[in-house]
Amino acid sequence: MHQPNRRDMLRQMALAGLAGAGALGLPGLARAETGNLEQIKSRGVLTVAVYDDLPPFSTEKGHGGIDALLAQAIAAQLGVKAKLLPFPGGEDMEDDLRFMVWKGHYLGYGPADLMLHVPVEAPLMNANPQVNIFAPYWRERVMVARNREQVSELKGLDALKGLDLGVAGQTLAGWLLANAEGGSLQPRLKTTFKDGVAAAQALLRGEIQVAAGMNSELLHVLAADKRFAVEPFPSPRAGGGWVIGCAVKREAEPLAVAVQTAMNTLMDSGELASIFQSAQLTWRRP
Repeated sequence: MHQPNRRDMLRQMALAGLAGAGALGLPGLARAETGNLEQIKSRGVLTVAVYDDLPPFSTEKGHGGIDALLAQAIAAQLGVKAKLLPFPGGEDMEDDLRFMVWKGHYLGYGPADLMLHVPVEAPLMNANPQVNIFAPYWRERVMVARNREQVSELKGLDALKGLDLGVAGQTLAGWLLANAEGGSLQPRLKTTFKDGVAAAQALLRGEIQVAAGMNSELLHVLAADKRFAVEPFPSPRAGGGWVIGCAVKREAEPLAVAVQTAMNTLMDSGELASIFQSAQLTWRRP
């Protein structure tokens, strides 16, 4: 199965973008202090790292979207306020964990107390013993959206031949479509979309007949419109998806316990479901 990393979620950000993100750090907050639950409660602030451009989880430079709302809800459960630390993704997920969880970026920002949107997967955990990855809150998987009137059913990838398709190129969905059916879908495959949200919006406008991307991206745009069907990518290569959760420093066990307790409360109370519903997504336990 393909191991998800940041290249499955976002295109590579330019170095200039990284430099600009340095201003988002917290002046006066020593890196050694991050992750210490007692100090978090003493200062009354939980710093939370969120990706700065990953709709619908992060929008408005990281200050909007599901993860921003989740960060605020977790902080409230801890009795503190959330301080968002938006950042652009690095080369891969291990870079992001190093920069935002346990070491900090060489440009001067990070780490945070808590990072959101981390794949909860054994290979990633084993490769990064400096972090604790836990508290899954959503399952991502590659899916396909179609206009029901133009494409009545989708039993397999061969049904996509002759259709106008849209996907973000540097993603797992893009790789799957480009290599499907021996590459025969490529002539009518548009891969210039920024992300799955943009591809879904093009489908909504009638510019393409089929869009592929993450379930969160496609449903965020199309869930309320019954003209469209969103269903699993019709290939075993897509796998069953992966679960995303939280990460803290390995030694920040008290914080991990507190965040897990907060997440459990948000799940049981229905508040987490409400957060996802604000983005047109139906939340289910991952």
